[in-house]
Amino acid sequence: MAEDPVIAAWRGLLVAHSRLVPAVEGDLRAAGQVPLSWYDVLLELNGAPDRRLRMSELGQRAVLSRTRVSRVVDELVDAGLAERQPDENDGRSSFAVLTARGKDALRRAWPVYREAIHRHFGAHLTAEQSRELAALLGQAAAAAAAAGVTVASSQPQQRSY
Repeated sequence: MAEDPVIAAWRGLLVAHSRLVPAVEGDLRAAGQVPLSWYDVLLELNGAPDRRLRMSELGQRAVLSRTRVSRVVDELVDAGLAERQPDENDGRSSFAVLTARGKDALRRAWPVYREAIHRHFGAHLTAEQSRELAALLGQAAAAAAAAGVTVASSQPQQRSY
């Protein structure tokens, strides 16, 4: 009996993730750069207006669980790469803010990260395959987002606009 192609694709995605992420992480570590989880949070902060995000928003954007994002921000604060600022309009909330040192760490890590992605992932795909895979994964991610699925939760989220 032939394997269900959807199940085969899902398994392939999980296996690739479980092998590629540690390989990229190893390259960053070997080069003395920030860990991949730090890089992800720094990247999200760098792309945000005023280089700051509410912790809740950072938890939705980062490719980490919300609990892990909070721990990573604490580690970044301890390393001087980010700051926490209270939200003056909402005492229950705070912002994570990228520091100049954090921006420098991100800039230094990028060439190593880019090369690791190309070596461990891109070297095994053609440009067309990469474009097609990006489109397919984007399509699946958009469908999950439209259903309210977030990184930190598999439960649909209520959205209010």
